[in-house]
Amino acid sequence: MRGDDRQETKLFSYISLEQRVPEDHPLRPMRRMVDEALEELSSRFDALYASRGRPSVAPEKLLRALVLQVLYSVRSERQLMEQLDYNLLFRWFVGLNMDDPVWDPTVFTKNRDRLLEGDVAEAFFELVLEQARRQQLLSKEHFTVDGTLIEAWAGQKSFRRKGHGPSEPPDDPGNPTVDFRGEKRRNDTHQSTTDPDSRLYKKSPGQQAKLVFLGHALTENRNGLVVKARLTQATGYAEREAALEMVAELDAPHVTVGMDRAYDTQGLVAGMRERNATPHVAQNTSNRRSAIDGRTTRHPGYAVSQRKRKRIEEFFGWLKSIGLLRKTRHRGLGRVGWIFTFSAAVFNLVRIRNLTLEPG
Repeated sequence: MRGDDRQETKLFSYISLEQRVPEDHPLRPMRRMVDEALEELSSRFDALYASRGRPSVAPEKLLRALVLQVLYSVRSERQLMEQLDYNLLFRWFVGLNMDDPVWDPTVFTKNRDRLLEGDVAEAFFELVLEQARRQQLLSKEHFTVDGTLIEAWAGQKSFRRKGHGPSEPPDDPGNPTVDFRGEKRRNDTHQSTTDPDSRLYKKSPGQQAKLVFLGHALTENRNGLVVKARLTQATGYAEREAALEMVAELDAPHVTVGMDRAYDTQGLVAGMRERNATPHVAQNTSNRRSAIDGRTTRHPGYAVSQRKRKRIEEFFGWLKSIGLLRKTRHRGLGRVGWIFTFSAAVFNLVRIRNLTLEPG
């Protein structure tokens, strides 16, 4: 019998949001982990907000919405608010009832920026990592470090000479014609007017120089979870300096650290050993002598580190394809760094859920 296509608008719904989300939905364990971390952050939130005045967007709801934005690759806060308006799954995860109004995108953005002042992303990252530590998912001895380029939200036309005086009005204010052929453009003489913190940089001679930041990560080798994450300006020494800083922060008597050929320098190897870390660096013998000798490469653990270090690329790939950080949507080292660290925490949430999910 053919079904009826009659469409009637019902005034009331007798099924709650909790009932609409299946018990085995993958967001359920993530919601529990996020809520546990947010409960620990409650006292930090109290210090960020005034005791009197009009209530703002609840920081717990704001952070849950940001988790969804990263997980579902939502490009903008305006699109996120649109999803929250009609997506019942999003409303359930954030903690909104079906009749609750959503926030204005500008209000949401202003409240998100308040959390930058309290270093909430780093605290949230550490609390998620502590959950993985309690479930014994982290290696305490074997790690991998690497860096990746995060393209800035700035175009080549914005990279202009520092201290340049007023010029003639552009022929097209929205997309002016700029001729910089034959001009030597360097970071010490030029700067982006759109994002002054970005730097013109390329990793290898065959690549195109772009305005970028450098994202750095330290992952443990057992399950590929991120244990340290930070963002710096792009320089030729930033990756090695960040690697030494992150390894120094590890609370372990002795560790091994896998790295690619870019880290094969005498200074980096010596710095790692000063920090009681064995540098399992891929040997760079293309045009010079490697800083890693046969004493290190003959050890069985060296081959294991070289095989395991490739897992850090899973994080970088996820970050750029799902977390939408191939080209950041934000400006400034502080704000982009906040999003980078927060996205690393969301990646860890996904990994923990996958590792602890019962089969069947």
